[in-house]
Amino acid sequence: MSDLLPLAEETLPALRTVSTATITTLLTRHGLRRAVVAGVRPCAPGDRLVGEAFTLRYIPAREDLDWTGTIDNLADAQRVAIERVPPGQVLVMDARGDISSGSLGAILATRLQFRGVAGVVTDGAVRDHAEIGALQMPVFCRAAHPGANKIIYHPQDFGLPIGCGGVAVFPGDVIVGDDDGAVVVPRHLANQVAVDGVEMERRERFIVERIRAGRSIVGTYPLNAEGLAEYERWKSGR
Repeated sequence: MSDLLPLAEETLPALRTVSTATITTLLTRHGLRRAVVAGVRPCAPGDRLVGEAFTLRYIPAREDLDWTGTIDNLADAQRVAIERVPPGQVLVMDARGDISSGSLGAILATRLQFRGVAGVVTDGAVRDHAEIGALQMPVFCRAAHPGANKIIYHPQDFGLPIGCGGVAVFPGDVIVGDDDGAVVVPRHLANQVAVDGVEMERRERFIVERIRAGRSIVGTYPLNAEGLAEYERWKSGR
């Protein structure tokens, strides 16, 4: 991914402080309305996820390929991807939105954690849901299912553009997740979204303070000229 636009040093740390709700609002201002991975939530409520995307694509399983009773760790695309996700990146899996078996289990998730991977997003299910939720690595999925990966999934390739939960994901895009779900930030927008997101979160804290103080939403949400002037004074005092 050496040809990707560089991320500013402060971009990922900044995005860790910005909610997915804020990010989706900012992306709509750039004309992007399909950025939320449909239906995924963290296995452990409260987990946050930020990192560059490393992609893995599944196609439907086929008996002669996947029901052989053996797995070649050096050739199976899922197993190879597990060992190649760079530390700090997020494994994003295109599971075709199918939750009728598990797209990942606890053993491979544990391996990812110990390799320093930032997290996992799959638009399928995971098996060992509770065990995965107890890891010190956030995993976002659509459901729990005890079935094995090979029942319905054939891992085809990795490191290519995929669809995950109805969203296009390119390697190097930035993934942000919280209790509301997971959102895909196109890489070329990530630096600007981080800067604007920090400012938007700060302004919304000020707005909430005004609302809690009994102020009307009129002139507060959104801020009028007087409110903006008050906000600037508030901000400078911080």
